[in-house]
Formats: sequence, structure tokens, C-alpha cells
Amino acid sequence: MKRKLIIGERIMYVDALTPVNCIYTVKIRGVIDPEVLRSALYKIQKKHPLLRMKIDEQQAGGPYFILDENIKEIPVRIMERNSEQDWLHESKAEWHQLFDGENEPLARIVWLKSAEISDILLVFPHCICDGSTLVALTQELLYLLDHPNMELIPYATFNSVKELLTPAFAVSQMKIFKARMFSLLGKVFFYFRPDKRKVAAGNYYALHWSLDQQQTTELVERSKAAVTSVHAALCIAVMKAFQQVKGAKAHGKVICPVDIRQFIPEIKNDTMFAFAPIVELEIDKKNDLDFWAMARTLKAELNAKVRALKVEELLWMSEYFHPVVGKMISFLKATDGTHDVTLSNMGILRIAETYQTFEVLAIRSPTVAFPWRNPSTMIVSTFKNTMDFTFMSNDTFLTEQEAEQIKSVAMNLIFEDLKQLSVA
Repeated sequence: MKRKLIIGERIMYVDALTPVNCIYTVKIRGVIDPEVLRSALYKIQKKHPLLRMKIDEQQAGGPYFILDENIKEIPVRIMERNSEQDWLHESKAEWHQLFDGENEPLARIVWLKSAEISDILLVFPHCICDGSTLVALTQELLYLLDHPNMELIPYATFNSVKELLTPAFAVSQMKIFKARMFSLLGKVFFYFRPDKRKVAAGNYYALHWSLDQQQTTELVERSKAAVTSVHAALCIAVMKAFQQVKGAKAHGKVICPVDIRQFIPEIKNDTMFAFAPIVELEIDKKNDLDFWAMARTLKAELNAKVRALKVEELLWMSEYFHPVVGKMISFLKATDGTHDVTLSNMGILRIAETYQTFEVLAIRSPTVAFPWRNPSTMIVSTFKNTMDFTFMSNDTFLTEQEAEQIKSVAMNLIFEDLKQLSVA
């Protein structure tokens, strides 16, 4: 099988020399049998076609996903677990490791092992997975570790975007004309845009922190009482924090990825996929509303923009942009953008906590180091009623000290308000 990478995959692939890896970490207490782990990974690899493929960009018109009949099994690197921070150190190391070995699959595992506790790091290139993919693969892995005799049902991958579209989506001459016009405008736009980094590449870093169960519950209940969402509250807090730390250099905008599966039924919950439509949210710098009133307004804006998304048309039309994808990637590497941060909220993770021979103690929000000029990304997820955060950037664009300040200001903005309510 041979399939051309679609635009979303192509952007996240970047090129053969630039790794863009997602690392997802599960903390486990209990017994993990190495052979059972190996068998589980084998079954997962057999289920998902992308884990049996390589990426070939040498052929004309590429890069392509190509089925590799000689693909190796998903490798497991075992290391001694010495501290609670080892997983973060190894995550950062995995950011920069290519999947370029001979017959190497597009996945690997790092197992940090101690007498009672293990951290299992799932590592995938971002061009084959999104947040929902990471959750689904983690569910499968834990299930197979607990039920080693169970089997997974393989599925066939799609050959083109057309196979993902519903019968109701009709391709008209007007849509084709519109797609071609946008592609032409894209060529003109990127032709006049800078495509070189303004300064030398800096060091990537990641911050990690969690709210405890009481704080998580308070934030959820306060958001409900204010008739808004946790996501909207976090967006307001982060944008206001950027304003306080960066001053006039803050844009007052966040980019939020949206799970494509709610729009494209052909992409199942357990299907590996990497394209995510986005919405941009903005804070009104002149608005004198209080924090929660701003969060209500932002929630309404988010809902309206999500409803307005024409995802099938976007997915179909994006395929007309292959001729300019190289320029798009160069532009992302060179421009500061018009937003402060990409904020992805994975929500409550539907992953079981207890199993026959082990218990899942924690799940860390993913880490990823984007090679863009503005790589600032915050990812949030909730497991066992504990909200977990990762915040990644590059010190050329945002220093680690500034990131620490933004983290502190954002959390204080939320919890100072909650303290005042409890006192009242």
C-alpha cells in the first residue's frame, strides 16, 4: 500500500531531518510482564496500519506512507526509574530522536522501571497521531496488559481524503474553483512572507504541574456555577497571564485544536489520525468584565466558531495546498504568529484506573517540541479528578523564566478568585 500524506500529516511531518514527536506517559504501580508487554505491542501494531508503515519522501510527489512488509516490532527501551522526574527528562530526550532506522516502525516505548513503580512512555511522530489517538492507544495497551489473551480487530486505512467524506458532501465546480483560488492566493501570500528564522534556534523546555483533587473539583464547580467551561476559564487565565508577563508584546489570542472525529464519522475513536481543525479565541483587552464574565463570553465565542466549522470542506480543500506546503512550513519556522499559545484541553480521560495486577497512578499530559518560531503549547488533561498540565516552548521565543511566570499568574488568577469566594 502507498498513500500520500494529507496536508495535516504533511505539516506535522516537516521533513526527514526534523523530528516532531509526541510523548505520552502513564505511571503504573504493580507488575508488568515484559513478554506480555511485547505481545500487547505486537497486537496494537497489527491493528493499526500506520504502525506498519514507513515514510518515503524520495519518490516524486511524496512524502508517502508505504506499507513495509519487513517492519520490525515496536521497540522497548528499558531504563531504571530513579525519580519522579525521570519521565520528563526522557520525554525531552525523545523529542529529538528520529524514526529513521531500517525497517523501524513509527512508534517506540520507553519503560522506566523500579521495584514497584513504572513509567511507560509512548512515543509517536505527530504526523500519525493526535491527542485522541494517544488516549486510544493507551487504553488498548493497558487493556492488553490486563487481558493478554484478548485480540484487537484490525482496520483498513484510507487511501485518500475522499474516502473520509460523507455521501452528503458533494464536490461542485464552484467548490473546485474556490479551492484553486485559495491555493493560488496561498502561493502569493507565502511568496512575500519571510521563510528564514530571525534568530538561531534556542533550547526547548517543558514545564509540568498538576492541580490536586480539591483544586480540580473547585475549578470544575466554579466554572459550572458561572455558566462557562473549564476550557474557557483556562483560556482567559492564560491570555491574561501573557498580558501581565509580556505586556504590549502579548497578542491576547490562543489557538485551540478541535477533535475532528465529532465532524467526520469515518474517523473512529480508535483510528489513528493527525489532522485537527483549529479555532482562534481572543480576549478583549479593553473589556472591563470580571474574570468569569469574560469566560462566559469566550465560551459562547468558542461554541459559535466550532459550529461554524466546515470540516469536510476544509479537509477536502486542504489537499489543493500541497504545492505550497513547503512554504507553509518555512513560514511557521520564521513567523512569531498572531497568537500567544496553542492550548489543547484533552478533557477527562476515559481510561480505567485499576486492573488485575496493576494500578494506573497518573497520566501525564503529552509533551511535544514544535520546530516553529512560536512553539508555545499548553496541554491539559484530567485523570482521577486531577488536572495535569504541560507547557512547552523554546527559549528563543519565550524564556523558561517567562513561562514559569505565566504559569504562576494564570493559576493565581483562577485560584485567588476561588479563595475570595470561599471567604465570602
